[in-house]
Amino acid sequence: MNDSSPSFPLNPPFPVRDLLLPLCLFLVLSILVVLPFFWLGTASGHDFEFHAPSWLDVAYQWKQGVLFPRWTAWTNHGFGEPRFIFYPPLSWLLGAALTLVLPDSAVPIVFIVLVQTFAGLSAYILLRRLVIPRAALLGAAFYVVNPNALLLTYIRSDFAEQLACAFLPLLLLVTLRLCDQLEGSPSHASSAASFSLWFAAIWLCNAPAAVISSYSVCCLIAWAAISQRSLRIAAQGAAALILGFGLAAFYVIPAAYEQHWVNIGQALASGLLPSQNFLFTSIADAEHTWFNWIASICTLSLILLLMLAALASRRFSSENANSRRAALSLLLLGASATILTMHWSAPLWKLLPKLRFVQFPWRWISVLSVLASCSLAFVVEKRRGWIWFAVVLLLTVPLAQFLIVNTWWDQDEMPTQRDAIVSGHGFDGTDEYDPVGDDHLDLPLDAPLAKVLPADSANTSNPRAEIRIDCWTSEQKWIHVVTQSDARIALRVLNYPAWRVELNGQPIHPERMDDVNQMVVPVTSGASEIRVVFTRTLDRKIGNAVSALSALFLGCLFWQGKRRT
Repeated sequence: MNDSSPSFPLNPPFPVRDLLLPLCLFLVLSILVVLPFFWLGTASGHDFEFHAPSWLDVAYQWKQGVLFPRWTAWTNHGFGEPRFIFYPPLSWLLGAALTLVLPDSAVPIVFIVLVQTFAGLSAYILLRRLVIPRAALLGAAFYVVNPNALLLTYIRSDFAEQLACAFLPLLLLVTLRLCDQLEGSPSHASSAASFSLWFAAIWLCNAPAAVISSYSVCCLIAWAAISQRSLRIAAQGAAALILGFGLAAFYVIPAAYEQHWVNIGQALASGLLPSQNFLFTSIADAEHTWFNWIASICTLSLILLLMLAALASRRFSSENANSRRAALSLLLLGASATILTMHWSAPLWKLLPKLRFVQFPWRWISVLSVLASCSLAFVVEKRRGWIWFAVVLLLTVPLAQFLIVNTWWDQDEMPTQRDAIVSGHGFDGTDEYDPVGDDHLDLPLDAPLAKVLPADSANTSNPRAEIRIDCWTSEQKWIHVVTQSDARIALRVLNYPAWRVELNGQPIHPERMDDVNQMVVPVTSGASEIRVVFTRTLDRKIGNAVSALSALFLGCLFWQGKRRT
């Protein structure tokens, strides 16, 4: 009996109404993923206390009229940091919007449900171009509850990376189109435009995921150009990559240029080095080692599924050239991702640009999860292939239970984070975003907005002064001071090149404290007016201009592609 894949056109246009059933299924699965939140509380994973305060901080600034924050208001216990210059915006914008319309405890739940539902739709749209509808539906359903999604939900709480993973299937789809590996692909202009849009979207979600995605698509484009002996594919791919970076330039350029203004090297501190995070690596820190083994188990499970399902699918012997070509490209990418999780790939982590900032080699699980879903869909196409899906889904249940048991659950996590703002205590800062010359661990926890200090640090008595705070927002501080003698005014803000400081209308260079990089403004006796404004630096202006021009060019490409169609 013939056990080959059913004949099905790989690239049929399907109406939006055909997404209704998948949407409902993915929504139900996403709700099942977060069910433990309803009786155990919030899964307070490793990155929760980074993301949740960011959401609340952005929402707080929106109420001040700051629509696109760049400096935090409440990190470092009110001293702030330039977090939003370096951390991509899409996740904290979505999280902040949810905090404005939902109860605190519901925000993480709704965030995860929305993102995982979209992840399922994203995978379904990719798989509909590769397999029959039934196989696409089951493969995408697995992507909603795959081990990486469970790891992100229960253990890591890396909401930004979770959002990036939701976009990744769409990026792989447009990459295959760009490489002429799908039948009935749109015009080259439309393919390049779509690629640049989704590529930029991932860069605006999470930087490590963006680096992984960049290497992944470069691998696919290079393989397609070599295997098909096509300089056009190489040139078109390079142009699409440049356009994608251009669209994200308003974030990428400032984040790249201003790295020397912060302690960015702390992103590769002990425990965060790739050499310490290959699969099943052990170090002196027992807690770190245990988590690395958990992540390694999840990664290994996807590697095994990818290999076994790929072999069983027989997709690589398909008579359809495009189908075989796409499957081989995805298999090559899966092999490359697998190699980069192993110890013996260490030289590549040192050699390849910026790859070390991914920190954890097992982060390639994001790519492996998509490719494993594709391989599962390939094998589900076959007669009785649904048995594969049933077995995989059954094995997912004990893995989910294992992850649920090994995380920290807190009933009051979100209310606690909001109370930190309401009380005025703020949050801890991050090592890598701390301005150069500062150690945020030495900052006082309850510093006043402005404090009078003697003009001479050798003098121990503070001069008599009257301080009036006229305006104090995240990006503007106006202080009126009247002193009887020369003095220094210590402000609750860290020095950073983007701050413009004026004393009585004249720009000045502020001083700093001896032990931390707290901003200090010297004043003379009498009345003084201090104004501190967070300005738009030249690198941000250039980034905004490049993004605007790239968006204009993107619109032209879409129009050209539509016209040709």
